[in-house]
Amino acid sequence: MENSQTSKRCLSIDGNSLTIDQLTQVARCYLQVSLADSARRQVHECEIRLRELASLEKPIYGVNTGLGIFANRRIKSSQSIQLSRNLILSHAVGIGEPFPEDVVRAAILIRVNTFAKGHSGVRPELIELLLEMLNRRLTPHIPNQGSLGSSGDLAPLSHLALVLSQDPISNDEASSGKAWFKGQLMSGKEAMNAAGLSPLILHSKEGLAIINGAAFAAALLALACNDTLNLLRIAEIGASLSMEALLAVSNAFDPRLHEVRSHLGQIAVAERIRKLLRSSTLIDSTERVQDAYSIRCTPQVIGPAWDILSFVQSTALREINAATDNPLFFGLDAISGGNFHGEPIGLAADYLKIALAEVGAISERRIYRLIDEHMNEGLPPMLIMKHENVGLQSGLMMLQYSAASLVLENQALASPASVLSLPTSAGQEDHNANATMAARFLSKVIENIYHILAIELLTSAQAIDLRIQDKPEIKLGMGTNVAFQWIRSTFPFREDDFPLSEDVMNMVELLKKQELINLVNLSLN
Repeated sequence: MENSQTSKRCLSIDGNSLTIDQLTQVARCYLQVSLADSARRQVHECEIRLRELASLEKPIYGVNTGLGIFANRRIKSSQSIQLSRNLILSHAVGIGEPFPEDVVRAAILIRVNTFAKGHSGVRPELIELLLEMLNRRLTPHIPNQGSLGSSGDLAPLSHLALVLSQDPISNDEASSGKAWFKGQLMSGKEAMNAAGLSPLILHSKEGLAIINGAAFAAALLALACNDTLNLLRIAEIGASLSMEALLAVSNAFDPRLHEVRSHLGQIAVAERIRKLLRSSTLIDSTERVQDAYSIRCTPQVIGPAWDILSFVQSTALREINAATDNPLFFGLDAISGGNFHGEPIGLAADYLKIALAEVGAISERRIYRLIDEHMNEGLPPMLIMKHENVGLQSGLMMLQYSAASLVLENQALASPASVLSLPTSAGQEDHNANATMAARFLSKVIENIYHILAIELLTSAQAIDLRIQDKPEIKLGMGTNVAFQWIRSTFPFREDDFPLSEDVMNMVELLKKQELINLVNLSLN
């Protein structure tokens, strides 16, 4: 239920119904957020129960005990606030480059949604402050390395906590972390002041609640799901354009062929390729019986990526609506467990990046065929326009080099990270998921594939132009023609050698805006 004071364009957070698309809208499009009234009541009731439990003698992890290996050390109730502060100060040891803004915003929203379920014992004021940080576009500077993704993203989330909290005794700017506000990086204290926000003194268990959950791993995975939807559509379009340029044989996409294997993703990809190529005069224009694997097995490679994406989406959706800190409170029961363990996220990220690495690999193989005069069905070597310039010019040769380099990098990144583990906290935490590394590598694989697909689109468009110059009467398919015209509206045919790096990077930025997909979809409906 949305608060009556919020606008219709404000997402109401209730702990249970956050979608990946909504998460992406908040992370990347700055959709405003608020806490649902029902969730506020649940959170307040849990906070009251925590105070009741904290007044008793029974040990409660992280409330009146130490943390990790110190779980058996009792802490006086009067020291609970200092315990929260010390936890944040000692755990803020992230290193490396900062996470991108959208990842930080997504992680904050996931943490809010966890608290909104009403099992964490935090105050509504803490949730409201996190929401205001999102709404006012205050973004903490969070180093992207240092998390094992098991006891939660302890180090990254501690850097978040530094910005929103203050010491119970002194408000030291040096221990307030760093944050961006209105494009400027400043201390956390300065950013909070500039945004008109006041940091909180964290109460009992609140420090632990903030950092005890794999929010950054989940954020990376959820955003990757959104990006993969876009990537796989582009991969189908790029493959279809290459098929046009290479005069492909359509038999490999016959629906009967795919239905007898029964894989849903494969069936759907073959159907979309048929639609993209419908009415083409280049397809089936030779006497060839079949094509190389990189052409005819495209549905069998892109299709499984769709199937895996479906599984990963379900995992990500459950995770962003999960209670993941420790302990959790159910009535007057404080239950310690391991919901913070990132194994589901790590395995899903590894699974998806393996599938996507294959999508990039088969794309590079088509690029290779397009520029090799022995494989490209009569096109000039390296797609050089004038035969007399062969040797004098290199044409598109180096585009394939770059694509091959990215494929090799993806093959290294696709090695499963979730099978790697080292013990921490003197052996108390003896099996770690490495989920955040898996999710970070997934994001890098996705970025690499955007560039590989951009290269395939530019290469196939160059090849199609050469076909048209040779035979102006040819006709492209319904979808591929729209894609070709879209490419040529921004990227010209390259008659002479030209530094193509800028074309590739500009193509990537345009592909991320989804304009190509939207135009092609309209042409097929």
